[in-house]
Amino acid sequence: MDLIGVHIMDALGEGCPVCRLLSEYEESEIETILYEHVNDPEVRNRFKESLGLCTYHAWRTVRKAYSEPLLGPLGVSIIYEHMLSVYVSSLERGQPAGNGECFLCSLLREKERTTVEAFADRIGELLPEYEKSGSVLCKRHYEMLYSLLKEKNPTAAEELKRVPLEKLRELDERLKSFIDKFDYRAEEGHTEEELKALPRAVEALKGIEVVAPLMVDKKEKRRGFPWRYG
Repeated sequence: MDLIGVHIMDALGEGCPVCRLLSEYEESEIETILYEHVNDPEVRNRFKESLGLCTYHAWRTVRKAYSEPLLGPLGVSIIYEHMLSVYVSSLERGQPAGNGECFLCSLLREKERTTVEAFADRIGELLPEYEKSGSVLCKRHYEMLYSLLKEKNPTAAEELKRVPLEKLRELDERLKSFIDKFDYRAEEGHTEEELKALPRAVEALKGIEVVAPLMVDKKEKRRGFPWRYG
């Protein structure tokens, strides 16, 4: 298996492997912005399109800056002082500003697409490992992967369809057991797997937090990508 396949396989632990790879990528890009791109003219121009980053990524970047002593608030302050001055100038001219797409959301959307495509291209090697693992693709990334496979490899698409069903039924049973054991008559305590069942169920349905900014705009829906929603 090539390096990309190994990277995806390494993410097959618990929860959605695509979400986890995106989360790692998001964290890495935030660090890159703060360490390397504070004064990068090309990146700064991309920031101007949305007056910095979207609300979600702006606050993640600020928290990252304040939480790491080697970073500190200087770099992010330089970025947002510039963005604030751009906004003030636009108000003085009576012109709108900052209606473009978040630079980091754009990078993540592209990374999401290439990761799912890489998974589909290596499905023969990855599907058995996915089946054995504790991972469950979230609804969004399952639908993206299934949609690609249905076009490229219908047989693999049907196999993929079978695997998460088994995993989700097992997860549902663990969540039911978690609920039942809150009954005062229950004699046994919660197992470790039952304690994990609620966050795993939420992740299976909604993905992890990094996916929130990736919800596509109306233009993408019109271009015919229904698997991007949900």
